[in-house]
Amino acid sequence: VWHLFVVRTAKRNDFQKYLQDHGIQTVIHYPIAPHKQVAYRDQLGHLSLPRTERIHDTVLSLPISPVMSKEQVDYVIDRVNIF
Repeated sequence: VWHLFVVRTAKRNDFQKYLQDHGIQTVIHYPIAPHKQVAYRDQLGHLSLPRTERIHDTVLSLPISPVMSKEQVDYVIDRVNIF
């Protein structure tokens, strides 16, 4: 069962604002790469993981729910494609 629908875009902030302006709520679930989190600072903080960091800088979760109507799903799809 899916509980997140994650997409990537280099223009994440613009994309998120665009969707918000059209009434579509999004979330950035994991904005900080694991090796950059405070809990792992001592063990992993020295690492440079550019692919991981790029992923965390470009991901955005779109709305997904079994209670979304077909019209709501179509609206999200249309807005994503228009962007």
